[in-house]
Amino acid sequence: MKVPFSPPDITDEEIEQVVDTLKSGWITTGPKTKYFENQIADFVNCSRAVCFSSATSAMEMILRLLDIGPKDNVITCAYTYTASASVAVHVGADLKLVDVANGSYFMDYDALDKAIDENTKVIIPVDIAGVPCDYDILNEIVEGKKHIYKASNPIQEAFSRIVILADAAHSFGSSRNNIKCGSLADFTSFSFHAVKNLTVGEGGAATWKSQDFLDDEEIYNKLVMLSLHGQTKDALAKTKAGSWEYDIVTPGYKCNMTDIMASVGIAQLNRYSHILQRRDELLKIYEEGLDEEAVSLIPHRADHYFSNKHLLLARFRDFDERQRNDFIKKLSERDVAANVHYKPLPLLTAYKNMGFSIDDYPNAYMQYRNEVSLPLYSSMTNEQAFYVCECVNNILLNEEK
Repeated sequence: MKVPFSPPDITDEEIEQVVDTLKSGWITTGPKTKYFENQIADFVNCSRAVCFSSATSAMEMILRLLDIGPKDNVITCAYTYTASASVAVHVGADLKLVDVANGSYFMDYDALDKAIDENTKVIIPVDIAGVPCDYDILNEIVEGKKHIYKASNPIQEAFSRIVILADAAHSFGSSRNNIKCGSLADFTSFSFHAVKNLTVGEGGAATWKSQDFLDDEEIYNKLVMLSLHGQTKDALAKTKAGSWEYDIVTPGYKCNMTDIMASVGIAQLNRYSHILQRRDELLKIYEEGLDEEAVSLIPHRADHYFSNKHLLLARFRDFDERQRNDFIKKLSERDVAANVHYKPLPLLTAYKNMGFSIDDYPNAYMQYRNEVSLPLYSSMTNEQAFYVCECVNNILLNEEK
């Protein structure tokens, strides 16, 4: 039996939406993108959402909206994908990494508190596998550092504290204390990449929490403008009679979502409750089928949060890095694809060249050395999930012999 890692769940509903868009004559950013933005905002219980070509571009445009640059520092977790950190580098900020807590996939909040200084403007916490960070603790930390915060522009003055920008690439549909991801942090970035629970192929979105000192419409217009060359009107607005004229108010970027992409997202969101339910059913097969003495799964179930079960992170207690890699090869020989989430940033050349060393992030390395991400996707069959469990248990049994 062949089990891929995470193929997209595409049905006739997505195909029909795309065909409708292709026939409409409007294939770039237009009415369907605007409709998808409204759907996203409604889903996460926030005022507005802006769609982008990726979650990375969404995060970067938020940093640019906040006018983050040289002399500022941005803090994120060492245990994440490069996008969480590279956006800080793109805007010229000083990047700081903090380790995860011992035995955890999430940043060490005590280490975060110690890493903050007067130049810290943004913290990028990372939701992982569909499990949200502890935003209550994060809010307490930034409130406790207000006395050293130094704003350098009007929007930073409006916040009067460090801004929390959630890297929620994994957690669309997740929630904490009954508050949806997308409304938990000051700003949130979602990914709709091909392997995500909800996909448009490539794409992402930004949302933000409504606050008394923010004008939601102004934030929306600025983010849209940044995504379209700094132009004061998007293509849809320019189609209105006599409305061709526009201005470029800043040398902006080109990272907008197209209506073709949004069409897929609209159909996906219509089916999303079923997608989440299916992932939950498959997770139960894994929970019951794997040897819990040998395999520790990321805790997707808790009273205080809801996980969308995006990834099945498994740690094999007695494995080192070599044994982990050998295990993945043995799964591959049985036609089961697996992955690793994540290789900590200080192990990667780009971050080594910035001066980061894995020696300073021992907990991140310990999480990585024996982690294997097993296949979990909504189009997966029960038989495939049972087969993966069988393969894992058989390989472990042979290892013991």
